[in-house]
Amino acid sequence: MSPLGTILHPTDFSEGSEVAFQAASGLARDYNARLILLHVISPAMAIYGGRPASAMTGAGAEEAKRCLRTMERSHWRLPCPAAFLIEEARERLRKMEERTHSIRLEMRVLEGDPADMILRAAEETHSDVIVMGTQGRTALSRLLLGSVAEAVIRRAPCPVLTAKPAPAREEVVEESETKAEAGIAVGVHAE
Repeated sequence: MSPLGTILHPTDFSEGSEVAFQAASGLARDYNARLILLHVISPAMAIYGGRPASAMTGAGAEEAKRCLRTMERSHWRLPCPAAFLIEEARERLRKMEERTHSIRLEMRVLEGDPADMILRAAEETHSDVIVMGTQGRTALSRLLLGSVAEAVIRRAPCPVLTAKPAPAREEVVEESETKAEAGIAVGVHAE
């Protein structure tokens, strides 16, 4: 039996998720594992064509907040107008599938809180590892904004591998100088 039978790859279609997708695909190919592509549609993003309620102002914001409260009471089911987001996510997952070869693959689109749905999918599919992207936020932004990856790492029923996009060259130099001043060693991996 393979040490990795099932790999769960939650994606938000970001650059960090793309890096994680490459890693998950490679692992699935190397271990002949089943790869599950998962996209979670958050209710806050489903309102008004993908605009988060926090980005809205005026009467629209009040309506968005009311809609969020209603969805919360109905266990985070999305309103019918958001169905196009589900179909769009399925299409994007199909495009990802086209890029994989010789991999047993499943696609899922769920609705709800991203961290909770990722954890639920990991349990239901008996995932051996979760491979997900991260935005590489600072500790302060995680504190203020929260982090799906951090929530998953803390509560996951299996190991979690996170990947973030490589920083631009000027960011690497700047970060290296800052960390060097603090006496922290920094390694740069270039492909």
